[in-house]
This record gives sequence, structure tokens and C-alpha cells, in this order.
Amino acid sequence: MPEEILPTLPPSLTEITEAAQALSPYITYTPVIQWEGTGKDRLLDESTEVYVKLELLQSGGSFKARGALVNMLALEPDQLLRGVTAVSAGNHAIAVSVAAKMLQPSAKVVMPSSANPFRVDRCRELGAEVVLVENVGKAFEEVERIQQEEGRIFVHPFEGRSTAIGTATLGREMVEQVPNLDAVIIPIGGGGLAAGMSTAIKYLNPECQVIGVEPTGADTMYRSFQSGKTEKIDAVRTIADSLGAPFSMPYSFALCKQNMEKVVLVEDHQLRTAMRVTFEELKLAVEPAGAAS
Repeated sequence: MPEEILPTLPPSLTEITEAAQALSPYITYTPVIQWEGTGKDRLLDESTEVYVKLELLQSGGSFKARGALVNMLALEPDQLLRGVTAVSAGNHAIAVSVAAKMLQPSAKVVMPSSANPFRVDRCRELGAEVVLVENVGKAFEEVERIQQEEGRIFVHPFEGRSTAIGTATLGREMVEQVPNLDAVIIPIGGGGLAAGMSTAIKYLNPECQVIGVEPTGADTMYRSFQSGKTEKIDAVRTIADSLGAPFSMPYSFALCKQNMEKVVLVEDHQLRTAMRVTFEELKLAVEPAGAAS
């Protein structure tokens, strides 16, 4: 692997374990269920065992609470007083709003105007101030302005060591709950989830394959794997808005590249099919991003 994409300081297993302990008062240890059904058999094979980690039952409805809380628990009291800010199409904004409600700093979240109205309303219900802008690219510009002018602490949606440590706690749980996995399949947006999960999985089960899944309309990590460096796209074109990162970033990309076997692409029609099958067989109403695996 080229030297330039090595993470400068990957999370250690000790740090991941300590983070899990620190998060325990705030998050849910979400269950794993085995998927059994004719739909699964048609898609895969009768002999294939499939396990699903129900992180949609997490605080805020997604894994994002883990990274947001690890970042915010590390802040000094004077930093918490200044408040936090975030950029997100929805799930990360909700997670930061949830974490802010728990830890008491004020939160100002920047979201594209195309964001799901339910998610926008959810952030406001949790007490966050919501700023709507034209698109995700403009959202990153706006959050930078808020940082500079208001002194708020930026909680990144997918990049950084603390974020990876937070998402690694999910990988740690998965291996605890299903110790002998042959492969784990992880949806990828910016790569924060895959970066942390893959790191923990490789520590605890080195033989387990880790495979990322991206929509073709937001294939930044796939492009990065192909080129060996961080990449960006000109626009997000997928129904899986939670996976719509406009670019990859060095730290999360480096961990993904180090710990994952590959990234594969799926079309939007495949996401719709997966959502239907998941609802019919597991009675789970998952968003397109959650159906990507």
C-alpha cells in the first residue's frame, strides 16, 4: 500500500474498548438477528447464514451517535460552552442533536434543502438550530463559516480519529455477538463507519473479509480504492442520501484501504429491491443506505 495513505495513528483495540465503556451510559447495545427466509435463500443460498446488526434501533436511529458522542465527550468544558456544529443530509445532524441534548452544548446543524423534512424537524425537536443551504457542497462552506465566526466546535460526519474510534465500537459489538463471521458487509458514504468497523473487526477476527458497498451515484470511496488517493464527485445522484458524501478524506480512506478487501457498487433499483425484501422478510423499514449491504 502506498505510504501516503497509511493512517498516521490508527485506533488501538484498547482505545476502542475504552470508548465502548464511555459510551455505554448513552447508547444502545443493539441486537443482532439471523435472517432466515425464502427471499434470503433466493438472493443467496439456503446454506448461507446471514446476520443483521439492528443499528437502526440506536439513539437517533443510526450508528452516527457513536462517533458524535466520542467526539463531544472529549471536549473541554469551555469548548462545550461554545457549542457544536455539523453538516449532514440527516442522520449525522440528528446524532449531533441527540448528543448535544445529552451533554448540554448548543447545536447548530447545516443541512441541504433537499434533506428529508422528517430529519430536519427531528433536529429541531431535539433543540438544534437548523440552517438549510442549497446542496451538500454549500453545507460544508457554511459550516466552516459558522466555525470561524461563532467559535463552535465542528463534529465531522465521517472523518477523524475520534469518529473512527466511535464507529469501531460497532465492529467490536458485531464480533462479540457473532464471533466466527466469514465476511462483514458495510455501507459506505464518507467512510467513517467502514473505517472504524473494519479496524475493530480485523483486530478481533483477522480472517474475516470486510466489504464496502456504495451506490453508483455516490462512488467516492470506490473511486479512491481504484486510484489509491482521495477522490471527489461533482454531484450526488442516488436515492441513498445518507451515503451521499461528495468526497473521501485521508484518515477514513486510509483505514478503509488498510482493513477492507474491496468496495462494490450497487444501483438504486437494487437498493429498492433490498428495502422491499428487508421489509417483507424482517419486518424492518430501512432507508436506502441501510439496505445497501
